[in-house]
Amino acid sequence: MTKPQLGFIGTGVMGTGIVKNLLKAGYPVVVFNRTKAHAQHVLDAGATWADSPKLVAAQSAITLSMVGFPQDVEQIYFGENGILAGAPANSVVVDMTTSTPRLAAAIAAAAAPHGVTALDAPVSGGDVGAKNGTLTIMIGGDAATAARLQPVFEAVGASIHRFGGPGAGQHAKMANQIMIAGTMTGLTEMLVYAKAAGLDESALLETVAGGSGANWSLSNYGPRILAGDTKPGFYIKHFVKDLGIALDEAAAMGLDLPATATARRLYQAMVDAGLGDLGTQALIRSYPSWEA
Repeated sequence: MTKPQLGFIGTGVMGTGIVKNLLKAGYPVVVFNRTKAHAQHVLDAGATWADSPKLVAAQSAITLSMVGFPQDVEQIYFGENGILAGAPANSVVVDMTTSTPRLAAAIAAAAAPHGVTALDAPVSGGDVGAKNGTLTIMIGGDAATAARLQPVFEAVGASIHRFGGPGAGQHAKMANQIMIAGTMTGLTEMLVYAKAAGLDESALLETVAGGSGANWSLSNYGPRILAGDTKPGFYIKHFVKDLGIALDEAAAMGLDLPATATARRLYQAMVDAGLGDLGTQALIRSYPSWEA
């Protein structure tokens, strides 16, 4: 059975892994990225190139996107050369960027009169999950469309859940990021404490991973911290964006999330110090005792 033509916009750290796994699963993929050179890895792997989001969507049954910030999402969907200007009737557009629930709902509302169905499907799992095809995918939008796209999602993800209508996937991702804020600050301060107490940090990571303190951040970012590896599996600047969205949405629901606000403040200080392009594990560098 011939697989549908896919389009993909955004070949950054995450997008590159996703596109490569779609190609491995046998899907033809046409791509666009703001900087063409950054798409070379997926072009070498078999993807083809189009010169704009509009041209990607025009030739795709399903167009997926993963860019940096909500303003980037707005541009690639609503711009003159955007996805909605090119997407044909009966096609599907899927934004996998971590963005705002309200923007996801706006995209779905704008797409519907043209016979286009929009899903929001942000992911969790970082660069490792994108590379290995083991992402967690959180979906908002039409149930039948989400079910029809299940084979596409299974090519890149290991845990796939639909949470409701347009924007529900983004709300689920905000809940996920709230949890990660706690695990990243906990991991960081655990290691700072361990170093000050003269403990073997590697042995401590192994010990905690075997008990009730086990979590994804500890297993995946703990070793990177000890190796001095601050390369981005997930950019600090993007995490600050995510936590800002989470706090804004919480405020709109009348919620106060002080622990999340503290995590955002710590990471914002790193952005302000010019460190926003490092990975989230680089939070350890903001503790003077670790660097000493």
